[in-house]
Formats: sequence, structure tokens, C-alpha cells
Amino acid sequence: MTDDWLGETRTSYDTDAEGYAEQVRDLLGASPYLRAGLALFAELVRDAGGGPVADVGCGPGHVTRHLHDLGVDAFGIDLAPEMVALARRDHPGLRFEVDTMTDLDLAAGSVAGLLAFWSVIHVPDRAVPGVFAEFHRVLCPGGPVLVGFHVGEGTRTSTTGYTGRPIHVESHHRRPEQVSGWLRDAGFGIEAELLTQPYADRPGAMVFARRQA
Repeated sequence: MTDDWLGETRTSYDTDAEGYAEQVRDLLGASPYLRAGLALFAELVRDAGGGPVADVGCGPGHVTRHLHDLGVDAFGIDLAPEMVALARRDHPGLRFEVDTMTDLDLAAGSVAGLLAFWSVIHVPDRAVPGVFAEFHRVLCPGGPVLVGFHVGEGTRTSTTGYTGRPIHVESHHRRPEQVSGWLRDAGFGIEAELLTQPYADRPGAMVFARRQA
């Protein structure tokens, strides 16, 4: 851990792991547009030739499981050991590892696709270029990446978890063009920007990109 935000994020999710897992347990079931985005991502992985897919910032593993059920060879990576423990408990047979997206323990070009589903929201602006450079490094040429995030401006700080315990985690809200710009700078070609619930209190976006050769 080389930066305070990494330690704070890990500790917060370790503290609130059970509460967060309960909060997101039925999220995909109630979100047809998120399911559609994941289905499209799975199709892009298959069309690119298939292979292992990293769900980076997998939390309790519900999205990793969803990708697996779509026929994707998905494995999960998360910063928080307690989250990884929950994912292994709830989704036996799938692979989950503790790791950080700032320095992934993956060989260059070793994954066929990469998903960051509302996980880069905790990465401060100064660290995003390095994170996207890591995504580019571990993806094979032509491999798709899907980045989901909160849309907006500014940073929100959460100090109480879903279990009522004290935490300290920051969530950064961004415009799609900002995220796409970082991805382009890291060597990705942008293929789509999709908004979800654009007029809700907390809109979201999914950016689909592909590693350039």
C-alpha cells in the first residue's frame, strides 16, 4: 500500500463487508440495463476469441458469478480480504484473489477481457491514469474492457457503513468523456458510452473500450 486512499478503502470494505454484500445481492436482478451491459461485454469477449476475464474490484463476487453464468471464464480480484473471503464462501468453484488494481499481479497480456464495475469510483483522479495503464498492460491486444461508474462531478465521502460501523471511503463522480479520455490516453479505443438512469439522483455510465494492438 503506497497511498492513503488504498488503505482507507481496504479497511472500510473489510469493516462493512457483510453489509455491503447484502446491499448489492439483488442489484443485477433489479437492473436490466446493467445486465444488458454485462451481456454485451460477454459477447465482446467471446467475439475476441475468449479466455480468462478479470473482474477487478469484484467485491462479494456477484458480478463475477453473473459473468460465469453467461459463459465467461471470469475470476475476481479485490483489494479487501474480507470481500474476497465472502466471494469465496458464496461462490465456491470460482477464483477470487486479493490484489490491487494499481499493481495487478497478472502477467502482461494474460487476460482476454477486463471488467471494472463501479470499482474505479474509489480511485482519485491522480491515480486513474496508472490504473488504466495497468488494465492495458494485462489485457491481450484487442481485448475488451468495460468500466462502470457514477456520473457527475465531485467526490462524496461515506463515514458510516451499511452495518452502522464507522468507515471512510470516497466515491468520485465523473463525466463519461473524462473516463473515456483517460482510457484513450492509456491506449484504448472507445467503442461506446452508455448512460443509465440519466435523470435519477445518481446516474451511471458504462464505457466499452478495446485495447489497441
